[in-house]
Amino acid sequence: MTLNRRNVMAAGAAAALLGARPAAARTAAAYDAALDAAFAAQAPVALAGGVVTREGLAWSGVRGVRRFGGNDAATLDDRWHFGSNTKAMTAALFARLVEQGRTQWDAPLGELFPGMTIDPGWDGTTMRDFMGHRAGVKDAAALGMVFFMTARDDPRSLPEQRAAVVERVLGAPPSGPKGVYEYSNADYMIVGAAIERITDAPWEEAMRAEVYGPLGLTTGGFGAPVHNATGGANAWGHRGAGAGRIVMDPADPGADNPLVLGPAGTSHMTLADYAKWLGVFLNDGAGWLKSETVATLAAPLAGEGTPYGLGWIVLPAKAWSRGPILTHDGSNTLWYATAVVAQGLGAAFIGLTNQGDGAAATGLMPGLVRAFEAG
Repeated sequence: MTLNRRNVMAAGAAAALLGARPAAARTAAAYDAALDAAFAAQAPVALAGGVVTREGLAWSGVRGVRRFGGNDAATLDDRWHFGSNTKAMTAALFARLVEQGRTQWDAPLGELFPGMTIDPGWDGTTMRDFMGHRAGVKDAAALGMVFFMTARDDPRSLPEQRAAVVERVLGAPPSGPKGVYEYSNADYMIVGAAIERITDAPWEEAMRAEVYGPLGLTTGGFGAPVHNATGGANAWGHRGAGAGRIVMDPADPGADNPLVLGPAGTSHMTLADYAKWLGVFLNDGAGWLKSETVATLAAPLAGEGTPYGLGWIVLPAKAWSRGPILTHDGSNTLWYATAVVAQGLGAAFIGLTNQGDGAAATGLMPGLVRAFEAG
């Protein structure tokens, strides 16, 4: 259910299409008009958008309802599922541990996973390679259908389950060519397991202690969101498309991927808190990370295939962006999130929807950029 290669390329394509200089004024009305147009064009269940500057969330809006066929309007208090946009958070969490001197970017795998049998084919592979999807891990070999069919019923703790994935992957030779881009959720499960070894705590606790807490992401959580920021009703995810969309109760085990995939894609929070997160990349780390660490996260790794940094697709500069573009999409097939960060422009753009079809979220991006540029 997590973000696949097609979704990743969709993120890049959406960002690449942003370009033409508009004439509309940069006002709330212009942003609202862009949101209205994207909502009308795709008719999602609900669609939220945001524009972030170095000063914080400059504008946000939401249209639609919490559940298909209902009349309970979605609001900006709702939490949204961010799917594989969690990967950038996991990479930044590891970076924070490096800054704290608790690990190193190029720490040997044997040091991160002591006592584990590691195939010689992984010699020289580092956490950077896993975070940049260039370690040689193929999800089909690392996880497979049996994993997804049985993971929810696994009685072991989440760290134990993640360690088992690491043992299975690293105990065999790489399933793909090293140095070649291969999008893999297992990559980030391995990074999450390393974080658990370093912190002696589940990845979820490390996220709360080192990411959510310090950045003030008070609505941050994991899995399908149940309550909104005020404790009331929240939007629900939806399976399918059009008139056949099915509302997924967050209490249903199928409302999200197995939680063991957490480091690869189970985070949720409000749009406003996600804007705070993106502010890290607009403000040289925002005092939470060093500027040189942010540059490391935002730099594409060498090698063949999609230009991918550590948790981000990295696209070349466009006329509007004033520098390279960081972008990523995330979906568990029931929700969809897209983010476009133009560090040189000092702005980031957010699109969110509570259904797996991301056309509305990605389609919102050009209108928001045009409205920003015109101001």
